[in-house]
Amino acid sequence: MTRIWKPFLLLAIAVLASPVFAEADPNTLRIGYTEFPPIEYQNEQGEPAGFFIDLTREVVKEAGYTPEFIYLPVSRIYLYLKTGAIDLWPGLSGIPSLQGDVLESWVNAYPVQLSAWYLETSEPLLHFDQLEGKTVIVIGGYTYGGLRAWLEASDRIVLTEAPNNRAALEMLKLKRGDYVLDYRQPVEAILTQPADNMIRESELRSRYSAWLFSLASPRAALLREELDDAYLRLVSRGEAPPLRDPDSSFVIPGYPEGPR
Repeated sequence: MTRIWKPFLLLAIAVLASPVFAEADPNTLRIGYTEFPPIEYQNEQGEPAGFFIDLTREVVKEAGYTPEFIYLPVSRIYLYLKTGAIDLWPGLSGIPSLQGDVLESWVNAYPVQLSAWYLETSEPLLHFDQLEGKTVIVIGGYTYGGLRAWLEASDRIVLTEAPNNRAALEMLKLKRGDYVLDYRQPVEAILTQPADNMIRESELRSRYSAWLFSLASPRAALLREELDDAYLRLVSRGEAPPLRDPDSSFVIPGYPEGPR
């Protein structure tokens, strides 16, 4: 009986794990987004919001498509990009686990700074090696462009995980860690409590926003070309931020060479 039912059980699991979407309209782009305020997030009305969402909406419309935003946890976004269940994601460049599965846009609209946040009684980070012997708080689901895997492999740094940005800051104030690894924009958006004035920041590196197109879609290269061109047209009309030079990005001395 077990052998008979096992294939049906596996099939049921596969069906439940798959996205249940209607048949794709070639003029509609399925765009995954996640909780990363103020860059992208779902507002109180259950609608996509954030300045990268607004920019993505304008670029997609300029390219002649209709955007369909689908709210997902970041792990599910990675999966759906790999399977082609979504066409693209307005995310960050250089994600190791997506290499070979996505095409990144050539254009970049703005930098996203990764920082180490600490209490005013601690030392600022001037060199990455200062993390040795420290407990570092990381956010669940964040890969930090491959840095998390490097940290997990290190025997000189202790990691502890927080479920979200706010929880990470509270853990820091309770001294359950020495530093929090988090991006500047999400943290600045929640530094609203009186006790938050004791928190300081040291920048670790800057990364760049990008549109990531699923290579599981046969039109990935075409979509990248069309959206890049659409963005440049918006820039020429003064309706989008100018292009940024990726060579001007900051990296703290001693930052591991592997993670991007």
